[in-house]
Formats: sequence, structure tokens, C-alpha cells
Amino acid sequence: MDLPIIYHEDYVAPLPPGHRFPMAKFGLLYEMLRLDGVAERSQFHAPELLGSEWIELVHDRDYIQAYCNGTLDDKAQRRIGLPWSPALVNRTCIASSGTVLTAKLALECGLACNTAGGTHHAFPNYGSGFCIFNDLAIASRVLQKMGLVRQVLIVDLDVHQGDGTATIFQNDSSVFTFSMHCEVNFPGTKQKSDLDVALPVGMEDDEYLQTLAKYLPDLLSDVKPDLVLYDAGADTHQADKLGKLSLTDTGLFRREMQVLSTCLAGGYPVACVIGGGYSDDMKGLVYRHSLLHRSASQVYRQYRL
Repeated sequence: MDLPIIYHEDYVAPLPPGHRFPMAKFGLLYEMLRLDGVAERSQFHAPELLGSEWIELVHDRDYIQAYCNGTLDDKAQRRIGLPWSPALVNRTCIASSGTVLTAKLALECGLACNTAGGTHHAFPNYGSGFCIFNDLAIASRVLQKMGLVRQVLIVDLDVHQGDGTATIFQNDSSVFTFSMHCEVNFPGTKQKSDLDVALPVGMEDDEYLQTLAKYLPDLLSDVKPDLVLYDAGADTHQADKLGKLSLTDTGLFRREMQVLSTCLAGGYPVACVIGGGYSDDMKGLVYRHSLLHRSASQVYRQYRL
């Protein structure tokens, strides 16, 4: 069996022309993985829509209903940064479903990758920073509720702190939140993860990877998770519009290999989401996101999963 990859055509929803969120990247990532021979059609799994009762494990019912019905007030809508539409509601729910399916397949196969996900700025009762529902938190809660996992480790390497995730699990020892992010970047007010590693602006490949190596192996040994949820944000790249770190393509690939190999060598299954990535050069951005799936395919074969 080959690496399971999760994709749904509804991962792309229409946005106004010129909107700064690069919505097209999700469909283009699927196409690139197919065209470059990274994945065959048979490797792709499409999620089914989650019921609202699963989303309510993380988010307040009033917030869910207001968002889904399009009745959020203007201030709450501006904080999200994406104009409301029925198509975006569907996209939000199907992407969260995709991360749940990714987590389930990771438990079955040892490793699985979504082609979306990483909406770590969503809080229980509001959305923020292009994030509406927190897919990482929803996947953690759903799998716990189903009795598939007890202990989860969230490894968040997006360039921005996973503030929503940190808040959701701040009093819950069954989900350990680790965020390694650029110190001087969004969100302006940071929350308290179980472990925060704030990086200086401009950090390059070697120092970044050495910093990660200082923490990840010990975290795995200490937490002993039943599942690792990995947010592989590509916005740590030197060309990212919203990043402020200086990783190269090679550095990103090395990071993915390092995370996946370290986890799998210890016997910890990993469910991956692509996290943030922002650029006017859409082809370059999609390639950077694809490095997750390229490295995961290599590691999957290496470990004969």
C-alpha cells in the first residue's frame, strides 16, 4: 500500500479576485502531486462531511450556528479575514473532516497526509487569521471520543503560533501542544502552549533544524503520544509573504524528513496537515507545500508501512 493522501475537490471555494488568501493552492497541490508522479489516483481518499456534533466537541454551538448560517457580526467576520459564503462554509467543514480522516488513516497505516488543514488560529467561540474551525483540535477530540487515542501530541511548525489550539487545550493534559514559530509575527498576543519555542526573525535552515532536534525527540519520549498531529506550515520559507523566517526549499524538505523520521523511528503514527503558505508565485508556493508529501512518500517506503 502507498502513502494515504486526503483531498476533496471542495477544498477550494471561490474568493473575490485579488484576495490575499491563496485558495487555489489546494487544487493545484493535488494536480502537482499527480503530474509529478508523487502520488497515484488510488492513493487519494475523500472525506465525508462531519456532523455538527463533532465540531461541537471543540467549538461553541452558538458560534458554529452563526457561522454556518452567515449571521456572524461584521467584526467577527473581519477577524476571520475571509468573506462568508455557503461554499466557504462547506469548505471549512470538509477540510476539518479531511483532517479527521487523515488522523484515522495515520493510525491504520502509520502515516497519512492531508492536502489542506492547519487552521490553528480558530478559538472555541471565534475565528481568526483565515481560520474558522480548528481542524487539529477537532481531529484530536473526535479520535479521543471514538476511543481510538488517549494521548495526542500536536507539533505545530507553522511560522505563526498556534494560539487557538493552545487555548483550546490549555487545561487538558491529554493533548500536548508544541508550537515553534517566529517570535515577531502574527498573532500579536501569544497564548501559552504546553511548549512554545519562539524563533528570531531571519533564522536559516541549519539553526532551525538544530533547534527542532533539541526538542522533538525528548517530547516524544516524555509525552508518548498515541498520535502525532503535524502542522507542516510552509510559511517558514524565505519567500513567504507573511513568514519572516529564512528556510530554503532544501531546508523545508529536511525539516519534513526530520519530523517524520524521528516520529516513525519511535513508533509514533503521524497525521500531517499543510498549514500556512502565502505567495504571489503560486507555483513556487504549491511546490513548497508538496515537499511534505514528497518527503512523506519517501519515509513511508523507507519504513515499509
